[in-house]
Amino acid sequence: MPVDTISTVRRWMMLVIALFATLSANVFINGAAFLIPTLHNTMGLDLAKAGLVSAMPSFGMVVTLILWGYVVDRVGERFVLSIGSALTAAAALAAASSHSLILVGTFLFLGGMAAASSNSASGRLVVGWFPPQQRGLVMGIRQTAQPLGVAVGALVIPRLAQTYGVGLALLFPAVICGVAALVCAVAVADPPRPPRAEAPAEHLANPYRGSALLWRIHAVSVLLVVPQCVVWTFALVWLIVDRGWPAESAGVLVMFAQLLGALGRVTAGRWSDWLGLRLRPIRMIAAAAAAAMLTLALTDAQHWTLSIAVMVAASVITVVDNGLAFTAIAEIAGPFWSGRALGAQNTSQLLACGLAPPLFGALIAVVGYPVAFAVCALFPTLALPLVPADPPIRN
Repeated sequence: MPVDTISTVRRWMMLVIALFATLSANVFINGAAFLIPTLHNTMGLDLAKAGLVSAMPSFGMVVTLILWGYVVDRVGERFVLSIGSALTAAAALAAASSHSLILVGTFLFLGGMAAASSNSASGRLVVGWFPPQQRGLVMGIRQTAQPLGVAVGALVIPRLAQTYGVGLALLFPAVICGVAALVCAVAVADPPRPPRAEAPAEHLANPYRGSALLWRIHAVSVLLVVPQCVVWTFALVWLIVDRGWPAESAGVLVMFAQLLGALGRVTAGRWSDWLGLRLRPIRMIAAAAAAAMLTLALTDAQHWTLSIAVMVAASVITVVDNGLAFTAIAEIAGPFWSGRALGAQNTSQLLACGLAPPLFGALIAVVGYPVAFAVCALFPTLALPLVPADPPIRN
């Protein structure tokens, strides 16, 4: 096989592994949200407390994202993906074995600390192996790991939790993360990069100094992730409790919405490659997200069946910006800062995702879903003027 063919095969193999490792982590991270119907209906927790339990992996990730990014910058992607996936599997297994809700929450938090490893490491792996003209597409494919992880969790975890309880439901992410750890240890190859001693000064310079560009992208991403987290967290319980859907049908619909969201991320990435821009499309997506959440609020207030279709549309629109921001940050920060920059990006987003479920759960309990959805529409509206102009793409 020619050398260039071997290189191409290796690139795409690294993308597949990055996708699987991140998907596995997201089954754990976001799968906790699918315990909410069981925690709320069977165990008697109110939505605010159930939302807090589901947010524990996100809070755990906030603690370690930048630290994992630093380890990636210094040690490499293979080590971080392998160790992080193994620790996530161990935490999920410990949570599944716990009989106290406090212990379950504690191990979900620790698992989130470990699962943070996949975000920076898998993003760096993809950006490092592919040229600029393909990065939007391949990062879009890699970013499908999040909605695909949510889709897999929505299909499996609610059924297990409802039938066998929370403990057995948590065994599922334990197994899938354990498999990911083994695959990464055996098959991941760190991407080629120049030695630090030979790198030009502009690649080694701190990209946060003297420029607000990365700070503005982080702020925009935080605002845009709030409606995404609210839709992901409460769509299932909204369908089951508010609309009277059976858990199986609700899980299938959420899975379908997440698959559409995954396709949307790939399409958005390819669109950004075609434009040669990463940030201008984000501005358009923010406007669409604001419109979708406001429409969801209005249709839900009228109890229209159309609101279910709007919920699916909102599930898609609110996720398609993530890959674009992730790619832009990796390109702007460069090979010697991208691990920490991607860690900072995910830290800010996950902090928002950690706070959103309990806060919006309390808001829903007081004023109902329509008002909460309307409040969500404010966040992408505020993001619009903060989206910066696109800088030149760095090779």
